[in-house]
Amino acid sequence: MTVNPMTILYAVLTLGVLGGGFGAILAVASKIFAVEKDPRIEEIQGILPGANCGGCGFAGCSACAESIVSGAAPVNACPVCSGEQTTAIAAIMGVEVAPAERRVAFVRCNGGTRSNKKYDYIGLMDCQAAVKIAGNGPLDCAFGCLGFGSCVAACAFDAIHINAGGVAEVDRDKCTLCRRCMDVCPRHLITDVPYAADVVVRCASQDKGAVARNNCAASCIGCKLCEKNCPQDAIHVIDNVAVIDYTKCTSCGVCVEKCPRKVLLDIHEDGKVAPVAKAGA
Repeated sequence: MTVNPMTILYAVLTLGVLGGGFGAILAVASKIFAVEKDPRIEEIQGILPGANCGGCGFAGCSACAESIVSGAAPVNACPVCSGEQTTAIAAIMGVEVAPAERRVAFVRCNGGTRSNKKYDYIGLMDCQAAVKIAGNGPLDCAFGCLGFGSCVAACAFDAIHINAGGVAEVDRDKCTLCRRCMDVCPRHLITDVPYAADVVVRCASQDKGAVARNNCAASCIGCKLCEKNCPQDAIHVIDNVAVIDYTKCTSCGVCVEKCPRKVLLDIHEDGKVAPVAKAGA
């Protein structure tokens, strides 16, 4: 059977014309029905760090930028941005923004090897797993850091590690306060403190004094010496553990000097976990 070359040519031309026509229609439709994208979104996204950490509460930096432009989020929504970056975003939006206090994650525990153990845990090195399958974990203290590193695995910025004392410790210069470590900690030990804070309470135990003393050598026993001696009324014992009000604290260091258990630390002077001592001391 012989095929007429002209038939093939007509078929090709017809398909070409139809393709071109449909293409033109789509091009016109895209112009007519196009959704204008605010150019400020791309500008702001270019300033955001691109970490997509979720610390702002949105799915990523793109969603954060869109929310800022739409007014659903403030210009300082990104906790990772520096003051200069936030100022640049505010300028794009045509507003002024007060400098936000930088805050970082902090682990309220200094126990680790200084805490008594109910048993030696042998299993999956994961805090959540240990709590679920091993009777709330191997420590006598129900509030202590288990040290198995769920927070370390969750951190996308290499900002938290298990220190020599067996306790999770945050590198404040790397921390972006994305809160992932807070979300995965089964003991809810990780909170946030001002980056500029000098004095911290490295304990979260709510046990009464005698019990806390027996469970861990690094526990707060609620003696209230810090509370009684603070000249700024910036520290109080709440639920058997000292709590600092950083809006009042002047970092005078009196509470650090008075604490008999060395639970209150000046992190610029003490830096790391205190020397190991036996529980019950």
